[in-house]
Amino acid sequence: MKASPIRLVATDLDGTLLRSDGTVSERTVALLGALEESGTVVVFVTARPVRWVRELRAIVHGHGVVICANGAVVYDAHADRVMESRTLPGSIARAIVASVRARAPGARFAREALSGFGKEPDYPERHPTPAGSLVGPIEPLLADDTVKLLIRAEASAAEELESAGAEIVGDRAEATTSDGSGVVEVSGRGVTKAATLARFCAARGITAADVLAVGDMRNDLPMLGWAGTAAAVANAHPDVLAAVDRVAPSNDEDGVAMLLGELLEAGPRR
Repeated sequence: MKASPIRLVATDLDGTLLRSDGTVSERTVALLGALEESGTVVVFVTARPVRWVRELRAIVHGHGVVICANGAVVYDAHADRVMESRTLPGSIARAIVASVRARAPGARFAREALSGFGKEPDYPERHPTPAGSLVGPIEPLLADDTVKLLIRAEASAAEELESAGAEIVGDRAEATTSDGSGVVEVSGRGVTKAATLARFCAARGITAADVLAVGDMRNDLPMLGWAGTAAAVANAHPDVLAAVDRVAPSNDEDGVAMLLGELLEAGPRR
C-alpha cells in the first residue's frame, strides 16, 4: 500500500471536528491519538480564543497544538501554555472602531485579549459572559494584548457589515467571519489561520504539500488554499465546498474521523 504523503493534519474545530453538540466521538479521539503516535503532527486551527479551547482539552485528551483566535495565538494543549501570540495594536483597534461606528452607528464591540474577555454593556453575547470580564466602553479596553476585536451590528445591518468588513478594515488588519452569526472578527495585520499554520510548519521543515487541512467556514479558505490537500465536511459553507479537493461526511457523521482513518491505513511516509 502506498504510504501517505501527509505529515501534518490541520483541522478546524466547530462545525468540522466537533459535532453540533460540541462533542467528539470516542472513535475520533482514538484516531487522533493513534495518528500522533504514528508520527503525524495534529494541529487544531480555530476561531476560538484560548479560554474556549481549554474546555476541550479533556474532549481531545490533550492531543495536538491549537492555533487559536484565527491565527493570533498558538497554544500547546499538552502543556496548557501559550507558545506564541500576535496581537492587534490598541491604537489600530480603536481606529477601526471609529471607522465602523461611522459606517454602522448601531454596531457593538467586544474583545478577546491575552488578559481575558471584555465587552460593551449592550454587546449581545450568545454565551454567558465569563466571570471577571471587563465591561464598559470598548475603547479603553483595547490594549496591545488584544488578539481579536469582535463587531456585531444590529440585525438589519449585520449582512452589510459582514460583507463590508474587509473594506472598512483595509490594510490595517484582517477581517473575517467564522460562524455565520453576523459577527465580524478582526485580527492583527497578516494574522490568519493560514499564515500562522504556514509559519508553524516551516519551523518544523513541513511544506504545504505535506499538509491535509479540513474546514467548514469561509475563515478556513486561506488555510485550505495553502495546504497541499484540502478537505471539507459535507455541512460546510458552499464557498468552502467549491474550493476543496474532497468532501468528507458531515461533522455529525464524524467526517474528519474518516479522513484520519484513511491516513492511518495508508501509513506514514518514510
